Amino acid sequence: MGAPAHGALLLSLLLLVGAAAAAEDAAPREPTLPAAGAGGGGGAAVGINSNSVLVALLDSHYTELAELVEKALLLQTLEDAVGRHNVTIFAPRNEALERDLDPEFKRFLLEPRNLKSLQALLLYHVLPARLPSDSWPAASHPTLSGEEVELAAAAGGCAAGMRVGHAAVTRPDAVLRPDGVIHGIERLLVPRSVQEDFNRRRSLAAISAVLPTGAPEVDPRTHRLKKPAPPVPPGAPPVLPIWDAMAPGPSIAPAPAPGPGSGKHHFDGHSQVKDFIQTLLLYGGYNELADILVNLTSLATEMGRLVSEGYVLTVLAPNDEAMARLTTDQLSEPGSPENILYYHMVPEYQTEESMYNAVRRFGKARYDTLRLPHKVVAREADGSVKFGQGEGSAYLFDPDIYTDGRISVQGIDAVLFPPGDKNATQTADPHRKPPAITTHKKIKLRRGKLLEASCQMAALFGQRSRFVSCQD
Repeated sequence: MGAPAHGALLLSLLLLVGAAAAAEDAAPREPTLPAAGAGGGGGAAVGINSNSVLVALLDSHYTELAELVEKALLLQTLEDAVGRHNVTIFAPRNEALERDLDPEFKRFLLEPRNLKSLQALLLYHVLPARLPSDSWPAASHPTLSGEEVELAAAAGGCAAGMRVGHAAVTRPDAVLRPDGVIHGIERLLVPRSVQEDFNRRRSLAAISAVLPTGAPEVDPRTHRLKKPAPPVPPGAPPVLPIWDAMAPGPSIAPAPAPGPGSGKHHFDGHSQVKDFIQTLLLYGGYNELADILVNLTSLATEMGRLVSEGYVLTVLAPNDEAMARLTTDQLSEPGSPENILYYHMVPEYQTEESMYNAVRRFGKARYDTLRLPHKVVAREADGSVKFGQGEGSAYLFDPDIYTDGRISVQGIDAVLFPPGDKNATQTADPHRKPPAITTHKKIKLRRGKLLEASCQMAALFGQRSRFVSCQD
């Protein structure tokens, strides 16, 4: 065979080999999964696609675990882990995290200061390898938290006998993705480090909550050590006076608020007094008291100054029916309206609940008033609070008409006078009964009868023109 024939044969063989190689390259290949642990730790992280096991976890019905992952700020950490190697995630069922988990332990995990413990617990549920049920090993395996978890399987490799630590695998291969797998488990896995941290915090909290035995107690009023009270026999009255049993109020220690002269007006007392007087008018049934505060006295200004300086006040407000029982003789003396209202103002902040609890506990309570040195006495009567003594007493009729933290207004059904006052029995109503139901009827706003009587008295002394409300 000649040389041209050899050349043609060699050329034909080269063409056949090239066509076979091109056909092999063009043929579709089966997708191959990366090996467990493929891609060294030094390699760059690969971006997460929509078919990732991490995306499947966030979109799965394991919503409680997904929320914990987001709260623990672990999304970026898991993305980097999935980019470096395949993973296996053990997902507890939602009920295990909602109802079966100890509330105290769950509160511990969600505290911001325990973020490291929450992250360690969640990373304990992630293995840096893809372990489906058909290749389940029966050995210890490291987790992303750095601790190892024990994997166990039933004899014969049955999927129903798979276990992770002390939790059974209830849904093997719940989610399968090329870069990982999710197995559903019956309970939360708690690593030893997190359990020890929780026990340490709980022990410290229990220790700090117990006062030392025999610790000295300091009286907040005198700043001296309290002496232990002698034992009180059952049924005997309390050894300590009521003021020692109750919290000190502004009558004992004014609130540490700066006064008007300091340049820092923390409390706008005048606006608060204006608001409570407006509330009396809108509430209905207390127009007489509002008229006295605004037109006949300077008490509104003085109350605003006291509140601005940091004091608090409780006003025992007689209703219109009680004010209508006042006589001309009771108002004829100079300063009578002021003295009457001073006796109805307590330099403490009291509500219906606090006063009722005090009289229920101690039987009787004495409150200082702005009409020094007189005090008003309160006691329990017919399921309510009764002020005063004898025929000149008054019941708490409309509780908590106005409460803003600085001024408290409590409606009563009679005008109070100090014990021994000659006017104490002139306004008593022998047919008055304690209020059974505190329902309120709106009363049309009008000029009060007390104001009209006072205007007539002012006209006798030639002082009628001083009051704007007395001018028709």
